[in-house]
Amino acid sequence: MDLAHRFPENPLLSPKDVAPSADNLQVICLLNPGVFKWQNKIYLLVRVAENVAPQEGKLFVPMRSEADLLEIMELKLDDPDLLSADPRVINYKGLDYLTTISYLRLFSSDDGRNFKAEPLGLHGKGYLERYGIEDCRVSQVEDTFYLTYTAVSANGVAVGLRTTTDWQTFLSHGLIFPPHNKDVAIFEEKINGKFYALHRPSSKDIGGNFIWLAESYDALHWGNHQCIVKTRANSWENTRVGAGAAPIKTEKGWLEIYHAANQDHRYCLGAVLLDLNNPAKVLARSETPIMETKESYELNGFFGSVVFTNGHLVNGDELTIYYGAADELICGAKFSIEEILKSLVYLA
Repeated sequence: MDLAHRFPENPLLSPKDVAPSADNLQVICLLNPGVFKWQNKIYLLVRVAENVAPQEGKLFVPMRSEADLLEIMELKLDDPDLLSADPRVINYKGLDYLTTISYLRLFSSDDGRNFKAEPLGLHGKGYLERYGIEDCRVSQVEDTFYLTYTAVSANGVAVGLRTTTDWQTFLSHGLIFPPHNKDVAIFEEKINGKFYALHRPSSKDIGGNFIWLAESYDALHWGNHQCIVKTRANSWENTRVGAGAAPIKTEKGWLEIYHAANQDHRYCLGAVLLDLNNPAKVLARSETPIMETKESYELNGFFGSVVFTNGHLVNGDELTIYYGAADELICGAKFSIEEILKSLVYLA
């Protein structure tokens, strides 16, 4: 059951719309924007992935040096130590690297459909963000914006936090979840005096890619971790599930839009409803996706058959989701919150 009303203007942003961050780089793809409103405008904090222009027989691996300068590792495609079956990740001499380096770029709009680039760009800093920063969720709690993002390095995939109150100055808090973790969405309201966040720890050896809940008194130190949403066998979400943006407060509970993938790496969107006072309690969940990959720009691209969101806006019953399509383009779609709630299957 696809409940999405896609923007006829899709895609809203594509790589050709963005100038690279350095002369020797090109923009490969745009992905998965965080979304927020500020001073009567709509903003997207887009993940921009870049690399050197391809050359025959060669592969380039961009990363940031200890001095936070860009450095490029050049490899030969026929190198016997190179494993490069995945367009996103390679393995060289036993170590994993990304084929692109990502940073966060700001775009603004008056109407939510036509976006222009703003000067602000946030790059990875330090050895724990050497391979870049990705997929930022933006949560506003009172007067502070909390930016949770994936921080990638040779040490693993972790979650960093930066905060701002004016979108001019940013305070970096380092890693708030160590590897392997991602998909952190902080609730935009405290519950019983505490911050809550969804996150996704995972292991290559045991367990799975499930959605967890954590709580905190300061948004920096997190505890009381609980696994609340798991993958389901023989379904559209049998391989991984992960949180989207901050949960939406409704009369029936906290509504979370999440992404899920199957064994064929097909990404769809689903929804789960959590108890208002105890968000560790799952009340209802999608049996089928609320949004599936079906348009050509979702099926074909850098990594096809993907719709992935970590940003939305709420206006009454209207939910506007901005999403990455095929790991290459930025698109938009509208939903009815009431329709999503009615589509859920309540748990006994």
